[in-house]
Amino acid sequence: MTVSTQSSKPQYRSRPVAATLILFGGVALLVFAIGLSISVGAANIKMGTVWNALFHFNSDLTQHQIILDLRLPRAIAAALIGAALAVAGAIMQGMTRNPMADSGLLGLNSGAGLALAICFALFPGTSFLMMMFYSFAGAGVGAGLVFGIGFLSKGGMTPVRLTLAGAAVSLLLVAISEGIAIYFKVGQDLAFWYAGAVSGTTWTQLKFVSPWIAVGLLGALALSRSITLLSLGDEVAKGLGQRTGVIKAVSMIFVLILAGSAVSLVGAIGFVGLMIPHVARFLVGVDYRWVIPSSAVLGSLLMVFADISARMINPPHEVPIGALIAVIGVPCFLYLALKQKGGLE
Repeated sequence: MTVSTQSSKPQYRSRPVAATLILFGGVALLVFAIGLSISVGAANIKMGTVWNALFHFNSDLTQHQIILDLRLPRAIAAALIGAALAVAGAIMQGMTRNPMADSGLLGLNSGAGLALAICFALFPGTSFLMMMFYSFAGAGVGAGLVFGIGFLSKGGMTPVRLTLAGAAVSLLLVAISEGIAIYFKVGQDLAFWYAGAVSGTTWTQLKFVSPWIAVGLLGALALSRSITLLSLGDEVAKGLGQRTGVIKAVSMIFVLILAGSAVSLVGAIGFVGLMIPHVARFLVGVDYRWVIPSSAVLGSLLMVFADISARMINPPHEVPIGALIAVIGVPCFLYLALKQKGGLE
């Protein structure tokens, strides 16, 4: 990635044709995946019945009630959460130029977990809306600690130092959360949240979370060009007239909205925001005007298919979706850690 000496515009790799194919093909595949997600489960339902339930709902039919009240909100939640986590990871990787940046690795998940542990212990019976607020606040505290340590360290913030700070802060916050869970005997509630699952998602929960995720995704798209310039380096971005401090602050707000919404709804699901942006950049180039929407579609596909797999591996029991994605995410993280040379390639 270089800056042209004859033009004020940066030169970066971009594959708009590939991105367009991914977006349209990915959305079509996502519609199919959501239909498949609705049809499989403890009791399989024919795709024709799914179609009839969606467009000709009959409240007297049990299968139609299962589809509309249980499986459809679950499938939509998986798609929304996948998009939110993937876009949050893409923003963080572009903004920090850290290929290992992810909301789960930089303190957001553990901060939200600590806030929920306090909520479960001291404020039982808290409404979902307030729990979402606690998740936002906890995620903000976790991210603030990580970035504060990174900026205050001698030599400034580097990708490796940011990752190490994130690991240290995450371990500390998780340890405190576990201590609270043991003392107040809320370990089962917290363990269910840490496992990560979209089962049990209701329309009421989606009604609260969906607008926040929509705002976060639209905000990310609005900032996509600025994030592309930040990914070239702060000096390049400043030379092209970008107010890097303001852009980073606003970007972090959208990351908190996206990641906070996701963890408040389905728990601590990591590695989606780590893997998907790399896949998107490999396919469409490094222009974040294409990376962000492609990450949203690919993240949705990953979560929906992971949820389907979680139900099919050991029926009628379900494998925690967070553990399933971690099986893929951990090798990916190790590969990136070995490849890491201090910048975003």
